[in-house]
Amino acid sequence: MDNKDRPVYIISVAAELVDMHPQTLRLYERKGLIQPKRSGGKTRLYSERDVEKLREIRRLTQEMGVNLAGVEEIIRLRDELWSLETQFRAEAERLKTELGEHLESLKTIPALPAPGDGKPKKKTGDKERPVYVISVAADIVEMHPQTLRLYERKGLVAPKRSSGKTRLYSEHDVEKLREIRRLTQELGVNLAGVEEIIRLRDELDTQQNQLESEISRLRLALLRELTPSLSNSEVG
Repeated sequence: MDNKDRPVYIISVAAELVDMHPQTLRLYERKGLIQPKRSGGKTRLYSERDVEKLREIRRLTQEMGVNLAGVEEIIRLRDELWSLETQFRAEAERLKTELGEHLESLKTIPALPAPGDGKPKKKTGDKERPVYVISVAADIVEMHPQTLRLYERKGLVAPKRSSGKTRLYSEHDVEKLREIRRLTQELGVNLAGVEEIIRLRDELDTQQNQLESEISRLRLALLRELTPSLSNSEVG
């Protein structure tokens, strides 16, 4: 077990570390935002990772004004990112064990590249084709065109431009706008929270592409190393 995951702090200590009331920690547990372990006597025990998560919840709620629905979405996405990296490392370790001594250059398990590093696969296909002018896109997602301009200024959506500088939205942009509408109107998430959620989703997509690319590379290397051995065995 990673030291960060070792349950060591009782609720009063954890609450003091993050400058919260113990009842607030109980509320976050009921909401599923935090899941402390239990001792044999059913006492809640928090790990260092739990404390880090509580500090992040405090930052989101108190500094950014994100409501709990938004915080829940952000925490879920961050947990997915952490799970993705764990999955990546486990699969990379398994493949490199199979490769054994064949690939000396792959002894060290790489960390997932930072967002934007490397060359993740680009989204292609009809969903990325810019086809809707702003009035049509706004009508499809039931928003005012000015709202779409606001979201563009905030970096939440980035429509392409025609040669005449007209904004053109793709189906993927429309899907993102629908999700922004759901977050703001149905869940009451403020724009700071929406911005964080969109950023995390984009990061998750990027990391997923990088994971698939790296694992494919390792599998191809394994196949190339094993194919000559299999051929030699058949000849023998």
